[in-house]
Amino acid sequence: MFKTIPASAVALLITMGCAASVSAQSSVAPATGQQQPAPASSKLPGSAFFAGVGGGYASSQFNNQSIYAEGISSTFDNRSLVASGSAGGPPLNLSMPSQSTFAPTVQLGYFQRITNSDWLWGAKFSYNYLGATSTKDNFLIPQSGSFSGSSSNSFTGNALVRSFQTSITNQIMLMPFIGHSFDSGFVYFGAGPTLSQTQSKINDLTGFADINGNRTNITGNSSSFSSAQWIYGGAATVGLTYFFDPSWFVDVSYTYAMTQNKTSNYSGVFANPNSGYSYAGQLIGTSTGSVTTQLLTVSINKAF
Repeated sequence: MFKTIPASAVALLITMGCAASVSAQSSVAPATGQQQPAPASSKLPGSAFFAGVGGGYASSQFNNQSIYAEGISSTFDNRSLVASGSAGGPPLNLSMPSQSTFAPTVQLGYFQRITNSDWLWGAKFSYNYLGATSTKDNFLIPQSGSFSGSSSNSFTGNALVRSFQTSITNQIMLMPFIGHSFDSGFVYFGAGPTLSQTQSKINDLTGFADINGNRTNITGNSSSFSSAQWIYGGAATVGLTYFFDPSWFVDVSYTYAMTQNKTSNYSGVFANPNSGYSYAGQLIGTSTGSVTTQLLTVSINKAF
């Protein structure tokens, strides 16, 4: 599994674009050194709206992931309240594996050449389906707490988690760009905002306490939590286009995107009846993290 797109692939993309642009300038520049409008035979239109579809390789890294859990409980003896307590701990940092997926893409855009120049400007709006999920299985969240009642005491414990999952599903980008043209296309660089759909899941959490040397299941049956949200971020891209004719072209691009660091909140109640003591209370938790994605995309586009 690759964690990042090789730097050599990005360098090759930039080198190809620069070489094509320099070659085109050398072949059409007059002896005076002054820039002239593109020749009538150029496949690159002066301006165009475009729409395209494609796909490519996406690598998603789940960064700065941490999880926090706290329990607030009441202890009953034959329905009579005998003690109350709480337990929590510092956030637990998690190392999540990166994920590689095939990412379909759709894009819409516009570009326009600058008069009497080989430079151009434009913008494109793109949607990518990433569908990447990273999972951490079977771990403990250390906790400590105290209880009060007929007597007061402190205790330690932990929350057992069967699995934690974090995912990035959909990503939307708005990318203004500038470019340098040649007879059959242009090389470009851009940067802009992103909007990404992420989700976090805590699966089968059970809270335990070690009280007076006895390990006790406080929460009873395990609980699961889920949170989904759209979060902002930013991205930068470098790309190369090649026009087969003034109406059709291929676009090859590399994009690096990062979401903001976002916290998800969870809460739920629990009840654990027993023949002796019984417990009831509330579970509270958070998870925090960000996602970086690298995309190497190829698309076929129609210019209008």
